[in-house]
Amino acid sequence: NELLLQEALKGTKRDSAFIAVKFGAMRSPDGGWVGIDGRPQAVKNSLSYTLQRLGVDYIDLYQPARVDPTVPIEETVGAIADMVKAGYVRQIGLSEAGEETIRRAHAIHPISWLQIEYSLFSRGIEANILPTLRELGISLSAYGVLSRGLLSGAWSKNRKTDARDFRSYVPRFSGENLDNNLALVESLRALADEKDATVAQMALAWVLSRGEDVIPLIGARRVSHLQDALGAIELQLSPSDLERIEAAVPAEAVAGTRYREADMGMLDSER
Repeated sequence: NELLLQEALKGTKRDSAFIAVKFGAMRSPDGGWVGIDGRPQAVKNSLSYTLQRLGVDYIDLYQPARVDPTVPIEETVGAIADMVKAGYVRQIGLSEAGEETIRRAHAIHPISWLQIEYSLFSRGIEANILPTLRELGISLSAYGVLSRGLLSGAWSKNRKTDARDFRSYVPRFSGENLDNNLALVESLRALADEKDATVAQMALAWVLSRGEDVIPLIGARRVSHLQDALGAIELQLSPSDLERIEAAVPAEAVAGTRYREADMGMLDSER
């Protein structure tokens, strides 16, 4: 991805792009997940390769892909703070961090944003994490805004996945959980039809309505996906609309966790 971005950035002014990079995820040769490395020396090593692959001399925002449970967050963030002082990084972010970790990290160096899953189907952060971010002045970078396709309006019970598709292991996409969740999607579709909008646009517009400090991350494998997402910007939702959406898709009605049990246990935000 970084090498592709280098191609895209050629011939442009460096300050014309805001580059956010996650680091620390470790993979086996077959692509399997083998953990996260948040050691200070790994922070600096990863950054050096990132700068080389991107062909730039600084990163706008640098964040660990996950919180390394074996390394105090103070050490990981402290190492990034060293890179801020050296001019290689401008701002520091976190990913899937819980309230306590956010506070500890912020005490070492101001944290600019937290990247975490947030959608109509994943609203657990509203209890403690989102209020903490707002107390500390930290933006929310929301990923999974379409719940990995469930809220796209295009998923069906008969759609097949294979072992290479992450969703084949996600509880929300299996058995009775999927039946339940697709029924919620149809309730949302009924409201979308009234607005002459797509299900995806309604789901995205809901995330956009959460506040100016919430930045939805849009995935677009096709131009049509991007066009659909951009339409959500023009979709105006009244307080009554938002009430109806949340009544149609109650947070507690979503079936299944967003990752497998073992994977949920690795998320600092879920502890």
